[in-house]
Amino acid sequence: MFFASDNWAGAHPSIAANLTRHAAGFASAYGSSELDRQVDRTFSEIFERDVAVFFVATGTAANSLAMTAVARPGGVAFCHREAHMIADEGGAPEYFTGGGRLCPVDGPLGRMDPAILENEIGRYPPQFVHSGQPAAVSITQSSEIGTVYSLDQIDEISTIAKKHGLPLHMDGARFANALVSLDVSPAEMTWKRGVDIVSFGGTKNGCWCAEAVVFFEPEKAAAFPFIRKRAAQLFSKSRFIAAQFEAYFDKGLWLDTARHANAMAKRLAGHVQASSKARLGWEPQANEVFPIIRLSEVERLKEAGAAFYPWHPPHGFAGGIGEDETLTRFVTSFATTEDEVDRFGDLIA
Repeated sequence: MFFASDNWAGAHPSIAANLTRHAAGFASAYGSSELDRQVDRTFSEIFERDVAVFFVATGTAANSLAMTAVARPGGVAFCHREAHMIADEGGAPEYFTGGGRLCPVDGPLGRMDPAILENEIGRYPPQFVHSGQPAAVSITQSSEIGTVYSLDQIDEISTIAKKHGLPLHMDGARFANALVSLDVSPAEMTWKRGVDIVSFGGTKNGCWCAEAVVFFEPEKAAAFPFIRKRAAQLFSKSRFIAAQFEAYFDKGLWLDTARHANAMAKRLAGHVQASSKARLGWEPQANEVFPIIRLSEVERLKEAGAAFYPWHPPHGFAGGIGEDETLTRFVTSFATTEDEVDRFGDLIA
């Protein structure tokens, strides 16, 4: 019963098979092969416009280099206080931007409050040299606690970013999970809402190692090839990243895997709701579930084979956690089975 992270899951069989299929023979390197160019075109088709796509190794690299692309001297990027970029990337965005800063923005359940964002940006007057200057806004979709920004909420954030002349970045490590949760097109969730750059993740959703930075205005990505190279993120055999994305997008596999992961999370949440030993912290919207479990049950569940993590209550959480309870995180994936979920349900019934 592996619920610790969708990073624990392996590669989807179709993606693994496509890697094997492209392993033989020769192909030009550094993103110049026909397969690379074909996948570039697929990204443009998916987003319904010409985009510039750059493969990188990790989500941390995607976020950090996206911030580097929009960095300014003394620059400050605004993100939710619990965003992966500020809480779990070891200072990588600051490192790669050459000293850029991340300003935490409050908001309930993992999503920035637009009014607080406006106030935080106002603390950095663009011409006041001592405080630095605003550089970008970043949202996480889906968020670190499994919630999803609605289209209207993205519009609100985008309006504020554009008002201040700031590019809007989307950390899409779980992009597909958010997309199928909203049941909209990639275009509707991104550039049609004013998003400028996406860190597009595939690794958590069935790929072996496939992440990309996507620019919706290719002319603004002119410097990015040099940024990526200096950051040691230019793959020589990039066809193997392209091979993963080729299979990922084929016949809508990426949406099917995300729907399955979300459905397993919903099924798991149902078991938690029916339990006398656990309760939901909040309703899941993607593939992460956050049960509040009695401390006396945690070790028993782990000894029975359930893998999951304890979790800090998110900022603004008002649900209440007793002294004999703890908040936990469960993540489902394309590889999670109904049997796994139901076996765990039996343990907490």
